[in-house]
Amino acid sequence: MALPLRPLGNTGLLVSPIGFGGGPFGGFYGSFDESEGIRAVHHAIDQGINLIDTSPYYGGGKSEEILGKALVGGWREKVVLATKAGRIAKDVFDFTFEGMVRSCETSLKLLQTDHVDILQAHDIEFEPNLDWVFDETWRALDHLRQQGKCRFIGMTGYPLGALEKAINNCKLDVVISYCHASLNDTTMITKLLPVAEARGTGIINASSLSMGLLTQAAPPAWHPAPQEVKTAVLKAAAHCARKGADLATLAQQFTAHLPGVTTTLVGMSNIREVDTNIAAVSTKPDPEMLQSVLEILKPISGMGWPSGAWPA
Repeated sequence: MALPLRPLGNTGLLVSPIGFGGGPFGGFYGSFDESEGIRAVHHAIDQGINLIDTSPYYGGGKSEEILGKALVGGWREKVVLATKAGRIAKDVFDFTFEGMVRSCETSLKLLQTDHVDILQAHDIEFEPNLDWVFDETWRALDHLRQQGKCRFIGMTGYPLGALEKAINNCKLDVVISYCHASLNDTTMITKLLPVAEARGTGIINASSLSMGLLTQAAPPAWHPAPQEVKTAVLKAAAHCARKGADLATLAQQFTAHLPGVTTTLVGMSNIREVDTNIAAVSTKPDPEMLQSVLEILKPISGMGWPSGAWPA
């Protein structure tokens, strides 16, 4: 299946509308078969997915290690490969110059490559002093770019305010924003996109399902969304079930066709998931179903949650 390629900011990179998210390879969503995961990577590339994203945080380097195995033998040259640095574990961060450089060197070894296409500081909102990040951490990213260890640099996070400050305070090629271009929250489009476009910064979107919120199943117990949001989503899921529709599919379709979204990262670990995700983003949502679900979610539209040092 030929997926369209879209320009990512001013980088000159052309990326597929969905990217292969490496979170599942870190064990974030339970056990999986490594060999099947590697086959899924190859299948995704054959089907036109050319953006692959991972992080040392995903399984303490396990995700990078598996992707490194998957991309040998000529596969590396077919993709835009992105990883991150700065977040080591759930509550462990190191955004220092030395820490970022050390992390990148380890990532390159695990990924079995001499450079990544995109390197980003991971979840910057967990550092209370963002001005320090925009100096110390950015200098490390820029140094690694000058060394040829990465081609483009960026920062990631949940709070749009943090990403807006990052774009305005230091020259970034890309940022990753997640959970803000979905059925229940499109503030990435209204708040962050104008800032990014003015600076020529590309936005990689992630989590069209809002971290598992937008599915037919009940939201995960750990999900940080307010109960009001979870209750509204349960109503939307019940409505979809009555109409013979699937909330997760509708959510993916919605995000994929949302004007201003270049690409969306989706976690995948097997061929079935690859095919399901490609099918979802290759078709448009049913207009009546979409409108009825948006109406149910309207009271909680744009309602977020705290992350790191940032309030909701």
